[in-house]
Amino acid sequence: MGASVQRMPAVSRPAWMLALSGFADRGGAPRRSPVEIVATMGSYLTRTQAAEVSGLRAGPFGRWADGVTAMREDCAAFARHWQAHNDQVLSLEGPLWVVLGDSTAQGLGAPSPDGGYVGQVLAELRRQTAQPWQVLNLSVSGALTRDVLAAQLPLLPARADLVTCGIGVNDILYTSPAKLFADLRALISAVPDRTVLLDLPLPGGCWGVLGRASVPYVTRINRTIHQAATARGLPVAEVSAHFLPPWTGKFASDCFHPSQDGYRDWARALLSAAPLKRLESR
Repeated sequence: MGASVQRMPAVSRPAWMLALSGFADRGGAPRRSPVEIVATMGSYLTRTQAAEVSGLRAGPFGRWADGVTAMREDCAAFARHWQAHNDQVLSLEGPLWVVLGDSTAQGLGAPSPDGGYVGQVLAELRRQTAQPWQVLNLSVSGALTRDVLAAQLPLLPARADLVTCGIGVNDILYTSPAKLFADLRALISAVPDRTVLLDLPLPGGCWGVLGRASVPYVTRINRTIHQAATARGLPVAEVSAHFLPPWTGKFASDCFHPSQDGYRDWARALLSAAPLKRLESR
């Protein structure tokens, strides 16, 4: 692998979602998630005269739709940031951490890319080990587990001293349970021995009825992650045990991605699982 990282391919999507994305975006650009699709449709609705008269535009739904629109703009800006960063990082000195994952690894929801859990953990790695750690962030917003297998793992440089992988939230929206569990097991079988996996946050107490209803399914997903990781002897960063209520201030304007404060919990989870004693000696 040379001194730069090739551009990432688009994430995979089922045909029904691509069709719905096309309806939501008349320009034909696929939306990354159902959250964005609903918000985009909602933003059209909130711009109407009826919305102004009814107060819908100024209400919670209007503010949420605006938040998702702003997050979509950040999504492109954060991706450009990490691509420019990745193009330079392999020529720098210091131990190398490689990040695999989705928009949470991009830091989406924080004010800047460095405000996500990757930036926060990088600063702490450097502080705790007194070494000039570098990070190669191969994550892609909207990525599914199969995208990490097909597009991110092949870019993993042999010199990586630490690999982390947090994936699976988007699969809940796009992948059948049987395939989701099979994809997770395949990915965990394929990652290198020096990998720390992240489990998924439990949405209890947020997103109302939808959040409460999804807790059993997310718990099953986490059980699969832990079981497959144990079979490989890999540590798991328990985001589910660190990213907890009270939720005030822990979510971004789209009410979906963590805020910088929320990512602080994710960073603590990862630092608790990372083999820092071993990393200090590198």
